[in-house]
Amino acid sequence: MTFNSDKPIFLQMADRLSDEILAGAYKDDDRIPSVREYAVLLGVNTNTAVKAYEQLSRANIIYNKRGLGYYVTPGAREQILKERRVEFLEKTLPELFRQMQLLGLGIESIVGKWQHLNR
Repeated sequence: MTFNSDKPIFLQMADRLSDEILAGAYKDDDRIPSVREYAVLLGVNTNTAVKAYEQLSRANIIYNKRGLGYYVTPGAREQILKERRVEFLEKTLPELFRQMQLLGLGIESIVGKWQHLNR
């Protein structure tokens, strides 16, 4: 995984695992890779992976079965979708509209691009 400098690595890891849940790689009550496995997979320090898992656990996206590992909390996918939609509508979309205005792009150019990508 290539990390960017806009956000701490542990948050990028948490986002990636959330993306995997959204994509259906992990479903409710599925076991996810151990902290060590995920750290090795992404080439990061185990402590960084621990922080990512703690973040997801605090957000009630994953839960720990003592001695067995981490699992996806039932309803996590819906919770992630809800949070991401709010973030998109309140942060991403206003910035997109601002950029469109600065560049002189109308909604028709966006719709055209959307239709082209979804063929």
